[in-house]
Amino acid sequence: MPVLTRLIPSPVVVDISSGALDDLAGLLADQRISASGKLAVAVSDGSGQALREKLAPVLPGADWYSVAGGTIDAAVQLADDIKGKRYDAVVGLGGGKIIDVAKYAAARVGLPMVAVATNLSHDGLCSPVSTLDNDNGRGSYGVPTPIAMVIDLDVVREAPARFVRSGIGDAISNISAIADWELSHKVTGEAVDGLAAAMARTAGEAVLRHPGTIGDDEFLTVLAEGLVLSGIAMSISGDTRPSSGACHEISHAFDLLFPKRAASHGEQCGLGAAFAMHLRGAFEQSGLFAEVLRRHGLPVLPAEIGFSVDEFVQAVEYAPQTRPGRFTILEHLNLSADQIKDSYADYAKAIGS
Repeated sequence: MPVLTRLIPSPVVVDISSGALDDLAGLLADQRISASGKLAVAVSDGSGQALREKLAPVLPGADWYSVAGGTIDAAVQLADDIKGKRYDAVVGLGGGKIIDVAKYAAARVGLPMVAVATNLSHDGLCSPVSTLDNDNGRGSYGVPTPIAMVIDLDVVREAPARFVRSGIGDAISNISAIADWELSHKVTGEAVDGLAAAMARTAGEAVLRHPGTIGDDEFLTVLAEGLVLSGIAMSISGDTRPSSGACHEISHAFDLLFPKRAASHGEQCGLGAAFAMHLRGAFEQSGLFAEVLRRHGLPVLPAEIGFSVDEFVQAVEYAPQTRPGRFTILEHLNLSADQIKDSYADYAKAIGS
C-alpha cells in the first residue's frame, strides 16, 4: 500500500531557549546552513546595533546591513546590496519589521533566510508572508518560510513588555480566525485545511489557557512556540487564513482609517477577536478572551487604545473591505453601522466595561 503524505514547509531547526544567541554560529554550522559563516545579517538602526556588538565577534565572516524600516523599498535595497556576494544565508536579526524585510530580500536573491527574533510581537516571525509598507499603505508578499527560527528568551525579556503583550493578542486571535474559516466552509463551501486549522487553534488555546504571565519563562516559551506554529500553519494552508479572520480585518481597518493613531497589531487583533466572538454568539468565549486580555494588560474596549465608540463602529463597518473575498462573521452578518453600535453596547455590557 502506498504511503500518501505531503511535505510541510517548515524550518529545519527551531531554537527557543535562554541564551540561544550564544551559539548561533554553531547552530548554523551544525545544520549545514552556513559552515563557512559567510552571512548577510540585517539589523535595525536601533536595538539591533547592541546585538551586533555582541554577535560580531562570534560571526567573523558576516557582513552587517542596517535596515531603516519595514518598507518594500528597504527590502529591495537590501536585496540589491547582498546580490552576487555569495552568502550562505540571510539573517534577519530584530523585530517583525526587520525579519519581514530580510525574508523578502532573501527570496528576491534566492538565499535561505534565518529569523532571529528579538521580540514576540506577532505571528509573522515564521510565516511565508512579508508585510511591508508601500506607497499604497501596506502589502503582504509571499516568501519562503525561514529555514531556521531562533528566539533567545534572555533577549525577549529585555524588549518592552508591550511587544510581548501584542504577541499574546495575535496568538489568541487564531481561535476567532479558525471559527471564521469554519463558518465560511459551512456557508460558502470554502475548503478548510484540517492540519493548518488544528495547528493554529492549538497555538491559540495554549496561550489563552496558560496561567503564567509575561514575566515567566514557561509562558514566554509557550507564546513563542504558539507564534511559530501559527506561521507554520500559514505555510501549510498557503495563505493567512489560519490566523486571520474578522479580528485581522478590524485591525487592518484601524491601520487604514487611523494610520497615525493605530495601536499595535496584536492589541487591535485581540480586541477584534473578543468582539468577533461576541458577534457570533460565543459569549462565554468572548468573555474568556476579555478576561485573559485584561490579565495580560491588553485592551478589550476601543477607549483603551484611544478610540471612541463611533470610531470603532466605523472600523468594524469598513473592515470587510480590507480583505476582499475573505468570508468572516462580518461578511456573514453584514451589519449596518447602527447594528454594529448596538452589538458593541451589548459586548461592552457583557464583559463589564
